[in-house]
Amino acid sequence: MLNPNLNAAAAEKFQPFMEKILGGYQDNIHSIAITGSALTTDFDPEKSDVNSIFVLHKMDLKFLETLAHLGKKFRKKNVAAPLIMTPAYINNSLDVFPLEFLNIKLLHHMLYGENLFMGLEIKLSDLRLQCERELKVRLIGLRQGYIATLGDRKTLMEMFFSSISGYMPLFKAVIFLLGQKPPPENETILAILEEASGIDTTVFRNVLKLKKQTQTLSIEQINTLFAGYYGATEKLGDFIDAIGD
Repeated sequence: MLNPNLNAAAAEKFQPFMEKILGGYQDNIHSIAITGSALTTDFDPEKSDVNSIFVLHKMDLKFLETLAHLGKKFRKKNVAAPLIMTPAYINNSLDVFPLEFLNIKLLHHMLYGENLFMGLEIKLSDLRLQCERELKVRLIGLRQGYIATLGDRKTLMEMFFSSISGYMPLFKAVIFLLGQKPPPENETILAILEEASGIDTTVFRNVLKLKKQTQTLSIEQINTLFAGYYGATEKLGDFIDAIGD
């Protein structure tokens, strides 16, 4: 049975891909899950990728070759390259990638096989450390990215748009650290984050809105946007750092 939150268009795009894989590699497939925006109202059938996870009983490089051959055909339908892992990899990586596994645990739908994600135990100390590291890396990326654009408006806007998607899983992890259940939708994530941390998230809302529009900003407006974006990221980093004191 399909999850009622699984976007119908996403399910339709992914089904042939899954059937193709199961047709040739079912013996080594432990489980298949959909994750990400396809399970939220933020999914855009025209633009959003359909993200998935294939858990193999054991790693198989031949399977990766098969995926590479299928990639071109299904990429045109916005079926992204799946994450590939094994049960052993999951068990051995929770302390290294707690943020990623938390987001999978919070937002996934099993299409085939055993669910290994529901019972994952995420240590708050590991999660806090990764959140702090991620925010500091993002500050470096914003500084270097701003310099590298050489003031080009289009490139600057693309930097905002490419980065904001990665912010949302991070924000969900921060909400989890603060003892609340992270919601799936972007607007609610930002509302809860702002309430819980006291940090104004308006600039992130503005970037999400701009990503859906075709509005052209002047270089002065973009510079103002960058200052707010950078400043809010810096404040959130300081906030997470203080949690560890």
